[in-house]
Amino acid sequence: MRPHPLSPRARGAARATAALLGLAVAGGLAGCTPATTGETPDPRVVTSAPTDPGTAVATLGEPEELTTGLEAPWGLTFLPDGSALVSERISGRILHVAADGGPAREVGVVPDVAVSSEGGLLGIVASPDFAQDRTVYASVSGRDENRVVALTVAEDLGSLAVDRVLLDGILTADRHHGGRLAVGPDGHLWIGTGDAFEPENAADDDSLNGKVLRIATDGSIPEDNPADSPIYSGGHRNVQGITFGPDGTPYASELGHRTWDEVNVLRPGEDYGWPETEGVAGDTGVPPIATIHPDDASPSGVAYAAGSLWIGALGGQRLWQLPVDGPAATADPIEHLAGTYGRIRTVEVAPDGALWLVTSNTDRATWGGTDPRPGDDRILRVEVAEPGER
Repeated sequence: MRPHPLSPRARGAARATAALLGLAVAGGLAGCTPATTGETPDPRVVTSAPTDPGTAVATLGEPEELTTGLEAPWGLTFLPDGSALVSERISGRILHVAADGGPAREVGVVPDVAVSSEGGLLGIVASPDFAQDRTVYASVSGRDENRVVALTVAEDLGSLAVDRVLLDGILTADRHHGGRLAVGPDGHLWIGTGDAFEPENAADDDSLNGKVLRIATDGSIPEDNPADSPIYSGGHRNVQGITFGPDGTPYASELGHRTWDEVNVLRPGEDYGWPETEGVAGDTGVPPIATIHPDDASPSGVAYAAGSLWIGALGGQRLWQLPVDGPAATADPIEHLAGTYGRIRTVEVAPDGALWLVTSNTDRATWGGTDPRPGDDRILRVEVAEPGER
């Protein structure tokens, strides 16, 4: 299908102002060049607002291994009983993992999955009414186009079937599929897409690529969407993370090219700058609330818990924490688990409030790879303490 045109692309000097402000408060990581040396500074982290060094933030416990032996896992979604379903990109399988861990069990294989360097079976998310409708939504790469489908899962979790196609017409390519799915507090399905390795798609209001899409779970277009289209926002390079704060604020993580990865607050009908602007390098579109250098991030999944966003890093091989308050970052990003478990593809919050992290070391097709560790790939459980609890 083809959408109706999006509203005109928003442009403004706000990004340039944010860039100057961000550079002034940049939090340098190890290896950064201090500005006092007289050399041009190379900040690795930029936030869009001054940081209060006294800000209390959530802390993490020790990771606990839940399951191992997964092959190129990508998406994860929780079921009402606290167990989870996990998608494998290359095999097209969906697996079931018990709430307390243990060996993953195959539920079924999604048909007609076309595998490429980054394509295959990607994000999955369970229906809010899963206990009644047994429905899981999946992002699927095809030979001719990508699509979002509704799957029906058997009562015994022993089989699955494609029930219907909710959205198609998303251009496919070897890389930049996006693929993250989330059900928002509005009950609608939010979909991150990539630019299909053609940057101009992100700026094309007639393309579903390089966008964040929003549809009802029956495939219809919500009445309050911009321009009577599935497109919620545009100008994105490759969105692999979407989550929501307790006040409903929608956040997205976006893989940059060589300069900046982005964390954005999504606003309806807005343009986020790509390909003319990357992070704070440029003067078009809505500025991100934080940027991190791709060598340290290449962000994929993102989740909200205890006042922070938790962002899985592929090339950066770590977990990033970004304290936020509604549409603003309140502190510089904080790194965790750097190099300990390799690439982190997906981060989700379990019903008990703990984070589940999905590693991505057996998936070596994309840049920033690392040799698999014994037992890879794995799912880890990490408890989160509210600010001041520890």
